[in-house]
Amino acid sequence: MRLLVSVRSGEEVEPALAGGAEIVDAKEPSLGSLGAVSPATLGEIARRVPAAVPLSVALGDPGSVAGVVEAIAAVDRAVDPRGELYVKLGLAGTSDPDAARSLMAAAVAAAARVVSRPVVIAVAYADQEAAGAPDRHTVSRIAARVGVGGVLLDTFVKDGRDLFAHVGDGDLGAWVERARQAGLLVALAGSLSAGGLRRAAGFSADILGVRGAACAGGREGVLVEARVRTLRAMLRGAPVVVRSL
Repeated sequence: MRLLVSVRSGEEVEPALAGGAEIVDAKEPSLGSLGAVSPATLGEIARRVPAAVPLSVALGDPGSVAGVVEAIAAVDRAVDPRGELYVKLGLAGTSDPDAARSLMAAAVAAAARVVSRPVVIAVAYADQEAAGAPDRHTVSRIAARVGVGGVLLDTFVKDGRDLFAHVGDGDLGAWVERARQAGLLVALAGSLSAGGLRRAAGFSADILGVRGAACAGGREGVLVEARVRTLRAMLRGAPVVVRSL
């Protein structure tokens, strides 16, 4: 189980790594759940993340095949070849399963064409009605069929409610297990506080992601090394499951 910490600038990379982040995620929180950073900011973040440390990049919710292809090409232009690289594809506004399938398949094809060869992570929203997105079961089922590398369950609306306000433990556990049985990397996020992170650690996810819990002043505040260190320490007693694709 690895801790992913979202950063919005190159300056936040150092405290994230010093605190124990095992995956650094580039995301602009003021632009929503999967807000994409600018190409210049992504380049700066990537330069500060050692090649041995996995880098994750939020693509936003492109909504069209052309948008997906361009978003992945932009990541490739900004990031030098490295080790593990993930791109997170949001599906807001794509409630039709066939449309969601087209976007995921386009992402997989685009990722295979670029030099950086990122692993595509399809994002399901626990509050899918608000996002106008497919439900998490549909996302994971399609992801496994089209060659997506993993799935992330997040929250679309950032209103103070976390992942567990939208999905119960039993349903979440069953979804995680089915996704893993399908060969998918599984990540959980969604406004997780320290307590929420501890609760999420009880599931067999591969990655747990945070932003607000690692910051002073909430998700749009300043990332604090000591907060990251505290969150990482909370997870040290949990079973360690590392799966690379």
